Amino acid sequence: FALLMDYDTGNVLFSKDGDQPMAPASMAKLMTVAILFEKIKHGDLKLEDEFTVSERAWRLSVAGKNESSKMFVSIGSRIRVDDLLHGIIIQSGNDACTVVAEHFSGSEEAFSDLMNAEAKKIGLTGSVFKNASGLPDPDMHVTAHDLAKLAAYIIREFPDQYRIFAEREFTWNKIKQANRNLLLGTYPGADGLKTGHTESSGYGMVASALQDGRRLIMVVNGMKSEADRAAETKRFLDMGFREFRSYTLLKPGDVVGEALVWAGDVRSVPLSVRQPVKLLMRRASREGLKVKVTYMEPVVAPIARGQEVGTLTITAPGVPEMT
Repeated sequence: FALLMDYDTGNVLFSKDGDQPMAPASMAKLMTVAILFEKIKHGDLKLEDEFTVSERAWRLSVAGKNESSKMFVSIGSRIRVDDLLHGIIIQSGNDACTVVAEHFSGSEEAFSDLMNAEAKKIGLTGSVFKNASGLPDPDMHVTAHDLAKLAAYIIREFPDQYRIFAEREFTWNKIKQANRNLLLGTYPGADGLKTGHTESSGYGMVASALQDGRRLIMVVNGMKSEADRAAETKRFLDMGFREFRSYTLLKPGDVVGEALVWAGDVRSVPLSVRQPVKLLMRRASREGLKVKVTYMEPVVAPIARGQEVGTLTITAPGVPEMT
């Protein structure tokens, strides 16, 4: 699975089964993080607030699943929200996710209802969450497109908290763990988001990079190794930054034609655009760019300034029609 998306426009630049269901692994943690971020933003939660580690959370995520990624929480301890966020984002702690789920909903099963409600609000149409961590569940699935949209939502709505994703390491209980995102420090502009791996999903990653004011979001899944997922992600990001450009075709107020007027004092009025008209496309597509103005002729007077009387349609080779 692979999908490359432009952050500013939401345009999909490349997709391979990008809208097909797949196992999310730890990339599902982005939804858990988004819920925490939203509660912090709206004042329902503070970074200094503390959550208690239950025996069930400790046994489920630490004692019972030694092979899983964890923050290494201690049973009965109280952990600040800020530290839990670092434990989830940097260390990919399944135990930290369980602590969060139990605090808000009493169990991971109940917390998944909150996750799915939030996913619907964000506009994720092809994903179903069943737990806070992404541990395998036959009824849980996401799409690469939804993960890209979720990443864009986090970057746009929570810029202050988003910076945690770029941190290279975090220490908890005297155990230092490195961020599993191998793009950090090795790929220009890379600053997030989340990796994932289970036997059923393979190696996956939701990544974002900012170069020269342009941000791209890349999702891959089903890779054979950490190195493969990092290399493939870099390859697609390189292609996106190299081959695609955002072109400003028209500025607000630019005149694109005239419309004939019926029963008015003048024979015609100028037609202009109210908003900037931008198009993201490959450089080679610019030569075949075409702009068409359509309106119901003639336009009946009186006509007010700013009144919408027609549409502008833009086409280019290899680019979806824009109206």
